[in-house]
Amino acid sequence: MKTGTVKFFNETKGFGFIKETDTNQEYFVHVSGLVDKINENDQVTFELKEGKKGLNAVEVKLA
Repeated sequence: MKTGTVKFFNETKGFGFIKETDTNQEYFVHVSGLVDKINENDQVTFELKEGKKGLNAVEVKLA
């Protein structure tokens, strides 16, 4: 499990970005990868899965 902060999330479009705490790497997150509802600046835990354009955050839960 990785930890991070929701940098941006557009509820209308159903996607956003999570910044990983350890590496400051940013990962795309789609609404289909959410377990909990998220908002900007929420602390979350997540897993990574290879997507069409690189690694995506999945199994995203509030920390």
